[in-house]
Amino acid sequence: MASTTLDTGVTSATPGGKTFLGHPRGLATLFMSEMWERFSYYGMRALLVLYMTASVADGGLAMKTAVAAAVYSVYTAMVYLLALPGGWIADRFLGARKTVAVGGTIIMIGHFLLAVPFSASFFVGLAFIAVGSGLLKANISTMVGHLYDGPNDPRRDGGFTVFYMGINLGAFAAPLVIGTVGQNVSWHLGFALAGVGMALGLGQFLLGTRHLSPKSNVVTSPITPDEKRKIFTKAGIWLAVAAVFYGVVAATGHFTINWAIWPLSIAGLAIPVLVFSKVKRDKDLDASEQSKMSGYIWFFVAAAVFWMIYDQSGSTLNIFADEHTASTLFGFNFPSSWFQSLNPLYIMALAPVFAWIWVALARRSKNPSTTMKFAFGLLMIGASFIVMMLAMASATGDTKVTPLWLAMVYLVQTVGELTLSPVGLSVTTKLAPTKYASQMMGVWFLAVTAGDCVAAIFQLVLGDKIVGGTAYFAVQGAMAIVAGIALAMYRKKVVKLMGDVH
Repeated sequence: MASTTLDTGVTSATPGGKTFLGHPRGLATLFMSEMWERFSYYGMRALLVLYMTASVADGGLAMKTAVAAAVYSVYTAMVYLLALPGGWIADRFLGARKTVAVGGTIIMIGHFLLAVPFSASFFVGLAFIAVGSGLLKANISTMVGHLYDGPNDPRRDGGFTVFYMGINLGAFAAPLVIGTVGQNVSWHLGFALAGVGMALGLGQFLLGTRHLSPKSNVVTSPITPDEKRKIFTKAGIWLAVAAVFYGVVAATGHFTINWAIWPLSIAGLAIPVLVFSKVKRDKDLDASEQSKMSGYIWFFVAAAVFWMIYDQSGSTLNIFADEHTASTLFGFNFPSSWFQSLNPLYIMALAPVFAWIWVALARRSKNPSTTMKFAFGLLMIGASFIVMMLAMASATGDTKVTPLWLAMVYLVQTVGELTLSPVGLSVTTKLAPTKYASQMMGVWFLAVTAGDCVAAIFQLVLGDKIVGGTAYFAVQGAMAIVAGIALAMYRKKVVKLMGDVH
């Protein structure tokens, strides 16, 4: 049995052809590739902060909690920030298919660098994974869309749902496998397993490329030789300046990890500001589009606050799980990294429920507005850190709290995620000016970058005495709740700015 390729270049899931759950066969390739990539990413993520804060005697880097959390926050921020140039490279240089292959290769190399027991290779490995993830993340979802005959193909939404399940299956399994090996056997063997996972995903992708749409090979806006020369000249100058600057800092013995964290954190906040400034100054946008962009800024800031807290699941919450949470439940012992599997488990269980709820409410004309869904998401993420405050207060001295505390925290966060994240993707496409339609999805991911960079700055400024403490969770939880209440109070103003979008 073989898939039928139509003249449009789209793989058709015809009754007589070879399909994957009723979808084009190429979906199986992308499903498996992304599942293994997420397996590698979330498996490594489950170990990252635990390895950095573990003592040298236990094979770790013995970093301070605040610094390790800041490194983690900046790393996750860069993954999403680099999705912007990742999409640009596919559009101008390589096409989506080749860009994903290159990205997967770089990610695999990065994981194997983490497996080498030297601190220098560890940080180089993190940089490789961030760069590779930016190349892959920006394009593999686009390739799913290429499998279908335009946006009105009735199978399209179902295809993305299947793809989304692959993401969460990989994220769920990773801490159970890689986390167990990393914590109980060897940190570096755990990182190596993450590399093996990415190798399996890359192999699946390369073997299955013949089933993908020819559209995925197209360079949609090829760069001209003149443009290429100017870009490489500018990039070379900036790289030379950075190399000289950091060379001097290192040669004089002043270099510390803060020399990397601070500039990246500031850049992660400055870039979204520059992007929005450019859009707001664009005279090609009419009054309606400018108004919608003003409304979108509200959602962007709200999302940044949300991700600032949400993405600490792999840092401060992971440390809390390791140091203050009992690793036994109903007589069963497990590594602390297993808590990282709760969020994808909850998503797989609750996503269909929320999809049904929104449809049911819409039928009754009671579906909450986008603004109220965002406000509810902020209230939930804030409430999760209020629960963390209570959990931390209960973990006095050597007392370790029940795992049910963290199970509750992750449940509340997942409910908040399901009311904000999918809605954010949708409202981004609705409010995007025509001129920036394809770029706005990258701008949405910048909200994650901004939120994570704010978290990194907080962690560096506050230090070990406060980061991960009761007040730390209380203040951030209260900030998110206040932000949620403010968004709800000003919802009429935001709705007015949105014009005909609801």
